[in-house]
Amino acid sequence: MTKKHVALLFGGNSSEHDVSKRSAQNFYDAIIATGKYDVTVFAIAQNGFFLDPESSKRVLALEDEQPIVDTFMASIDQMDPLARINALRNGGDFDIFFPVVHGNLGEDGTLQGLFKLLNKPYVGAPLRGHAVSFDKALTKELLTLNGIRNTKYVVVDQQTAQNWTWDQVVAEFGDVVFVKAANQGSSVGISRATNAEEFSAALLDSFQYDYKVLIEQAVKGPQELEVGVIGNDEPLVSEIGAHTVPNQGDGDGWYDYKNKFVDNSEVQFEIPAKLSAKVTQEVKEMALNAYKVLNLRGEARMDFLLDENNVPYLGEPNTLPGFTNMSLFKRLWDYSNISNAQLVDLLITYGFEEFEKNTQLSYQFVALGTEKVGKFN
Repeated sequence: MTKKHVALLFGGNSSEHDVSKRSAQNFYDAIIATGKYDVTVFAIAQNGFFLDPESSKRVLALEDEQPIVDTFMASIDQMDPLARINALRNGGDFDIFFPVVHGNLGEDGTLQGLFKLLNKPYVGAPLRGHAVSFDKALTKELLTLNGIRNTKYVVVDQQTAQNWTWDQVVAEFGDVVFVKAANQGSSVGISRATNAEEFSAALLDSFQYDYKVLIEQAVKGPQELEVGVIGNDEPLVSEIGAHTVPNQGDGDGWYDYKNKFVDNSEVQFEIPAKLSAKVTQEVKEMALNAYKVLNLRGEARMDFLLDENNVPYLGEPNTLPGFTNMSLFKRLWDYSNISNAQLVDLLITYGFEEFEKNTQLSYQFVALGTEKVGKFN
C-alpha cells in the first residue's frame, strides 16, 4: 500500500518558535513510528519564510538556525511575491498538512487559510476555530454566552485601560488579578498583579503583544487542571491532569512560560488528578462543550482552574497544544492508553475525515450578467 505523504510544518514567527521545534521532533518521531506515512518537514523561519526540506531537517535537528536561514535567504528571489511559501514546491505533492506551529500563524488561523486555498486536508481545527480560540476575549464571550463557567473579566485597549485605577480593579475583581494579552499563547504577555505598581507594569507588558488586553479575576487557592480532547463530531476526552508550582495558591507562584518549557523540575504533576467523581465529570463535560462551541476539530487542550471550593473554571483552550517532553498534553494520552504513534495516526485520520466531510458542502452560485436592478426613488 502506498504511504500517505505528510507535510510537517513547525517554527513560525511567534515567541513559541523554539517550543514548536521540540514539539515537532516528537510528532515527527511518532509519525515515523506508525510506519504508515512518509514525512517531509518544513521549518518556518522567524522572518516568516518557509525553508526548503533539507534546511528544515537541519533546523529540526537543532542545528544553529540563523546561518541556515541566512544561506537560504541568499539563495532565493526575495522580491518574488510568493517567496515566503515557494519552498513548498520542493517537497513534491502532499496528502495532508500537519501544522506544529504554536502561537501566531499556526493557532490564529493563518496557515489553515493557506491549506484551504491549496484545497488540502490538514490536521486540527478549521480557520475559524483557531482564530476565535486564539483570541481570549472572543473565547470568553462565547463561553459565557453558552453557560460555560469562566472567570470574571473586562477587555481594555490602551485608551480604556487608563480608566481603570488599581482601586477600581480591586473593587471589581479583588486584590489579585491577571493581566493578559488577548492574542498570545504559552503565558506570554501574562502577568499577575497584586498592587498598583504591578498592575501598571502588567499593562505595559501585555500591550507589547496585543492592542487588546484582559483584566481577569484570580481564582482563590487554585489547582490547575488540563484535559486533552481529540476528534471531530464525537471527540474523546483524556484523563485529567493536575499541576502545582511552588508557592501557588496563597503565594505568588503560577504556571508561567518558565515553568512550562524551561524548567519544570519543581512542578508537581498528578495524572489522573485526584478529584471527586462529580468534579471529574463536570470538568470533562465542560471541556467537551467548549470544544464544540468553539468549533474545534482534531485536537485541543482545555485548561481549567479549580478554586478552593472545588468549583472548576475554564481558563482557555489551546488549539495546537505543545508536544514537548515537558508538555502535559503529551503525558495525558500516555495515561489514557493512547501511545504517541496511535495519537498522531488518529489526528491524521481526523484531518482526512474532516476534509472529506467538507467536500460534501455546496458552493453553487447564480451567475450574474442578466440581473435586473430595482428602481431608486
